[in-house]
Amino acid sequence: MKLGAIEAGGTKFVVAIGDENGNVLERDAFPTTTPQETVENIFKFFDGKNIEALGLGCFGPIDPDLKSPTYGYITTTPKPGWTNYNIVGALQEHYPDLPIGFDTDVNGAALGEAYFGAAKGLDSALYLTIGTGIGGGAIVEGNLVHGLLHPEMGHMILEQREDDTYKGKCPYHGTCFEGLAAGPAIEERWGIKGSELPEDHPAWDLEAWYIAQALAIYVLTLSPKKIILGGGVMHQKQLFPLIHKYLQERLNGYIQKDEITTDAIKNYVVYPGLGDNAGVCGALALAKMAKER
Repeated sequence: MKLGAIEAGGTKFVVAIGDENGNVLERDAFPTTTPQETVENIFKFFDGKNIEALGLGCFGPIDPDLKSPTYGYITTTPKPGWTNYNIVGALQEHYPDLPIGFDTDVNGAALGEAYFGAAKGLDSALYLTIGTGIGGGAIVEGNLVHGLLHPEMGHMILEQREDDTYKGKCPYHGTCFEGLAAGPAIEERWGIKGSELPEDHPAWDLEAWYIAQALAIYVLTLSPKKIILGGGVMHQKQLFPLIHKYLQERLNGYIQKDEITTDAIKNYVVYPGLGDNAGVCGALALAKMAKER
């Protein structure tokens, strides 16, 4: 199959041509500006490429419910100009005969990792992106999790560590997971971008403590067979051993599975197998599903 992929982020859009095996054959990227200008750039890339289906993993919140009158919309985003924008409608108007798959960017990345990456062959996995924000996508019994809307895994309220008096960055919830552990929270708490902090800075121990606390909740509620941690913050690979240690401490032997209680945890909580291509490959997987639907 010749498939089109769009990883639609609040900062930039990545567009690509690939196949049903997750091979990316051609790609481009451009800034997320106005909806009209951004969509025009999408058309410039895909016009004349003869793709068989298109997958869109999109920043949100979005409406992914096929039965909803606002299916395909970006809904209550704070991104200026994009609130209640019918992005799927704009694509369908330009490509009326093209199957289009649509989901959140993190659900797309979860699907990409399940189809082609670190969770390949598993019917259960959790993908989290920890960067400018925190979001998560879950696969349970082979299906992406949806519901009233879609999971917003970055906004659970966490217990603050006693040595941390930071007020939290989230404008809605203050000290939720995103408010305590996303990139902007790290920068505001320490007065410097996380990418500029040394590997042995105390910021990373605190970061791992919060991530592990959230992961313990996901393990207890979703029981994923693999946890994949992507996003810019997770480029700090020194976080992984700390997260493994704190997750074991947090669960305290309650989940009696080798994946949790032994050194095998290093193969249970992992970096994306697809690296920074998880989102694009996820959009290819969404395109594949739309073509086969």
